[in-house]
Amino acid sequence: MTDTLMTDTLMIDTLMTPLLPPVALRCEYRTNPLGIDSLAPRLFWTLDAPGRRDVKQSAFQILVDEGMLWDSGKVASDQTGQIAYAGADLKSGLKVAWKVRVWDEADQVSEWSETALWQMGLLTHEDWSGSWVSLPSVQPLLDLHPCPYLRREFTTGKAISRATLTATARGVYLLSLNGKRIGDAYFAPGWTDYNKRIAYQTYDVTGLLQAGTNTIGAVLGDGWYAGYLGFDRKRDSYGTGPQLLAQLRVEYEDGTAETIATDESWRGATGPILFSDMLMGETYDARMTMPGWDTSGFDASAWKPVKVEGEAGDVPLVAQLDPPIRLMQELAARSVTPAAPGSYIFDLGQNMVGWVRFKVQGPAGTLVRLRFAEILNPDGSLYVTNLRSAKATETYILSGEGVETYEPHFTFHGFRYVEVTGTPSAPALDAITGCVLHSDIPRTASFECASPLVNQLVQNIDWGQRGNFLSIPTDCPQRDERMGWLGDAQIFVRTAAGNRDVAAFFSKWMYDVVDGQSAEGGFPDVAPRIVDLADGAPAWGDAGVIVPWTIYQVYGDTRILETNYDAMAHWIEYLHSVNPDNLWHNRRNNDFGDWLSIDADTDKELLATAYFAYDTSLMSKIAAALGKVEDAAKYTALFEDIKAAFNTAFVSEDTRLKGDTQTAYVLALSFGLLPEEKRAAAAKHLVADIEAKNWHLSTGFVGVGYLCPVLSEAGYSDVAYRLLLNETFPSWGYSIQHGATTIWERWDGWTADKGFQDVGMNSFNHYSFGSVGEWLQRYVAGIDTDPARPGYAHLLLHPRPSHRLPSASAAFETGHGRIASHWTLSGDTFQWSVTVPPNATATATMPDGAVHEIGSGDYEFTCAWKG
Repeated sequence: MTDTLMTDTLMIDTLMTPLLPPVALRCEYRTNPLGIDSLAPRLFWTLDAPGRRDVKQSAFQILVDEGMLWDSGKVASDQTGQIAYAGADLKSGLKVAWKVRVWDEADQVSEWSETALWQMGLLTHEDWSGSWVSLPSVQPLLDLHPCPYLRREFTTGKAISRATLTATARGVYLLSLNGKRIGDAYFAPGWTDYNKRIAYQTYDVTGLLQAGTNTIGAVLGDGWYAGYLGFDRKRDSYGTGPQLLAQLRVEYEDGTAETIATDESWRGATGPILFSDMLMGETYDARMTMPGWDTSGFDASAWKPVKVEGEAGDVPLVAQLDPPIRLMQELAARSVTPAAPGSYIFDLGQNMVGWVRFKVQGPAGTLVRLRFAEILNPDGSLYVTNLRSAKATETYILSGEGVETYEPHFTFHGFRYVEVTGTPSAPALDAITGCVLHSDIPRTASFECASPLVNQLVQNIDWGQRGNFLSIPTDCPQRDERMGWLGDAQIFVRTAAGNRDVAAFFSKWMYDVVDGQSAEGGFPDVAPRIVDLADGAPAWGDAGVIVPWTIYQVYGDTRILETNYDAMAHWIEYLHSVNPDNLWHNRRNNDFGDWLSIDADTDKELLATAYFAYDTSLMSKIAAALGKVEDAAKYTALFEDIKAAFNTAFVSEDTRLKGDTQTAYVLALSFGLLPEEKRAAAAKHLVADIEAKNWHLSTGFVGVGYLCPVLSEAGYSDVAYRLLLNETFPSWGYSIQHGATTIWERWDGWTADKGFQDVGMNSFNHYSFGSVGEWLQRYVAGIDTDPARPGYAHLLLHPRPSHRLPSASAAFETGHGRIASHWTLSGDTFQWSVTVPPNATATATMPDGAVHEIGSGDYEFTCAWKG
């Protein structure tokens, strides 16, 4: 049956409706950012053209400070993002306003957009006038340190036009001005290799200053800098205690200015936070609260002078690139159940990351303890043995002054259940509120289908991403690890980018990856590189190439390719130098293989060599995207050499791959390693293995993300759907049937016949197996970007339906606007609705093979399809 394109008779004629002003103006992926240190910050906007089809931007004009800094003039271009500022030199602290207007395909010009802002940070060492300061002689509680409280009073006597505070810490900090909290971020300045770079934050505090005496206050925590970190029961990874660096620049209406910075004039003390540690939790004695400590008039005569630790500039200070960690959601408790005598277990209904807000009333000195767990033991008690050495415990000592509300300061946990012990009476259900924290990565996608199980899977994937994206992409949020494993990140990055806006998040993390690169060229296994591991394992170190390429594909970001090109080239040179026969033998590095596969050990040299080839093929494409023609040819030739070596070493005459595992076939097919004439046979072997396992998967971390896409590309989408919808072990559905609300680390983290897996490694919030989310968006919903025109400038819309799933609907917010795809399959009739955003085009391919080239707008298609 011929496809039918259903036209919309209500569509307004293009020439009669001029474009509305551009909207969603951003600078460096953020809205009105403060503290940019790029000298050529990139600008973005979105077209607004309701009711119009085939909308294309033909030109733009940008004005920065009404053209005083930059007037681009009318630029013939369809770009609406990644446009680098090209005006006058930008100076430290400069606050600028910008706007844009655009011309459409008929050369009609829009009105000017609303004005947007950005402010420059401190660009040179000389711009910093403060010193690193700390509180000396802090007495530890066992091996955990009380949190320092620091303060500084100053006076202002003139009318203020602007006040900007710039701050960072070795450790983590909370700031206040005149008793009011500055900003809404937690765990600033975030995690970097503090020996290589430290991020700083910029705040507009004009509205917090008052005439006369003012007081800046700071509370410091050990954080990643000096607290417990990793799985070696180790602390002080970068230093022995927290330090603060801050400066406040006050500009007056008369044109003068002054700076108040951290120096020897600051004073400090300890207070009610007896310790606060990322892994161990927090102990807070409310009897030691110091009312008004960060306001003027407080008696600080007993506070000690701070210790000056050194001048700014001993380590490079960089403006924070990634979104801050914020309190993003609150969860009410679903139930509270008495447990052991004097203890109660609250169920929040969702495995989450953050902490709880706790309300309690009782006599002074009453000690209440909160413990956290992702899951319960069969007897209803907390399952905490999988936390290993992480104590994950809050202890609150009551002040006795009415109803007390408590939240911790510098710790977080991964949990669904909270055990409360020591309350004077049974706590009410509203005594506990879950506070969900993660990097502020906005949700950009939705997916819903006819299967409640798959809909829950989508939610589990997103909760897993949220819970593990805190400054860096961690592996897990609960036990004594929480590190930035590269293997987990590279297999999940396309799913992550399809769920949420992670461009700035991964751009920052790539600095951590490169900071961890060895002199020989090896990327690390974890970034920041804190553990004494060898250079990156196969499928782990490769993230240094895969992540930049993926961000380029999803966001059209060439800067991440340019910034990391030398490091990526160094990695390829390193691999080739130690593997001159083009087979990655990996005699030097860690070798995790297809981590946590199910009775299917993929040959490690096959896996390693496949990734060596894949990295090299991506480098060829990256070089081409950057106009490096000779490099592109060099890497293409190397890829062909590795491919030939791979086939000689691992592929038999009948296309059996060494080891005969699902992951072996998946990698060979996905990475283009097999001759064309052998691809069909390899796909049949893959399907035969799945069938032999009663239509179940056996892939581990490495293979799982490529499994369903490979099946769909080979014409076996129905097999992929069968895997998706399985409810028996091993499958995504098995964990959901047993109550999972996030992705588990292991397929067998808990099974009905064996119970819990090895407590040494059994996280119930670990996003790697959630990499199937990429297939749901790209193949089930059919929303994909054209590799030749990245950033969704041209869409490849190609849903692969199955009679196993009657309908699917998805939407995705791109830099151009909203893409939507909704299809239903009723009998043999396939109906499909599509939305293409302004300034984008699409190739819409029907399940029966018919192709439609379309512009922006809303469309409906139908065809006969039997599957």
